[in-house]
Amino acid sequence: MSKRPIIIDTDPGIDDALAIAVALFSEELEVKLITTVAGNVSLEKVTNNALRLLAFFEKDIPVAAGASAPLIEELIDASNVHGVSGMEGFDFPEPKKSLLLKENAVNAMYRTIMESEEKVTLVPIAPLTNIALLFAMYPEVKERIQEIVMMGGSASRGNKGVMSEFNVATDPEAAKMVFASGVPLVMAGLDVGWKALVLPEDTAKLLELGEVGKMAHCLFKKYRGGSFNTGLKMYDSCAIAYLLCPQMFEVVDTYIDVELCGSMTKGCTLVDLKGYLKKAPNAKVCMDINQELFRKWFLEFIGQCK
Repeated sequence: MSKRPIIIDTDPGIDDALAIAVALFSEELEVKLITTVAGNVSLEKVTNNALRLLAFFEKDIPVAAGASAPLIEELIDASNVHGVSGMEGFDFPEPKKSLLLKENAVNAMYRTIMESEEKVTLVPIAPLTNIALLFAMYPEVKERIQEIVMMGGSASRGNKGVMSEFNVATDPEAAKMVFASGVPLVMAGLDVGWKALVLPEDTAKLLELGEVGKMAHCLFKKYRGGSFNTGLKMYDSCAIAYLLCPQMFEVVDTYIDVELCGSMTKGCTLVDLKGYLKKAPNAKVCMDINQELFRKWFLEFIGQCK
């Protein structure tokens, strides 16, 4: 059975580091390209972090740097959560700069998708700026994409605003473009991320799960130490989990749009579960997750990242 080709669009970031680990060590996925976008921290920092991760994982995957800012909004990063560099707390090797492509992320995605023998799945676990630019510049690429499986958005409350999730709220105009693109899309949002937990009784086990487990423990201990008492939320890993174990999710087909005009709700994903907008579904939305299955799956997988 051939591996499923994917492109990860990311802004590492603590959560991103673990999601990337699972994808790179999976026997079912072929990571053809990693693209970076400003989000958790600046573009320069997230690109450097992606290269550090690949050096740590000893994987040679091409990396392309993308958008340094949202389409319209001013970038407000999440360094208060992820630290100044985005991944402080662990002694990573020097970044493997030889993997960094000279071409930008949009052109690298276009080339990779069009050259692939199979349709490619896009896995954005960051603001959607690069994906929106790809579709705007190269609309013909849509036919060569199997689907988008993203971490972002919310069917309920937010974590950047009252109703807005960080990845979508960072570049809501880009998100609106992607949801309207016509490309099959799966949204693993904040709702399931809140439930995708590594529980307090499991956190010590991370130290026993090889170097990747130690990395996870160190990163989360430094910047989410309090979460060790309530459970570590594996937001970005939900997108990879959907690719590898979709049966752990409860999914509905529905219509999603993004609020751009509300003074208090800009960046909110409007998930029309009741059909009020009379629009055809444009996405699959993960509404729930089997918490126990995810917990066992995640810890087992991290232990296999060797």
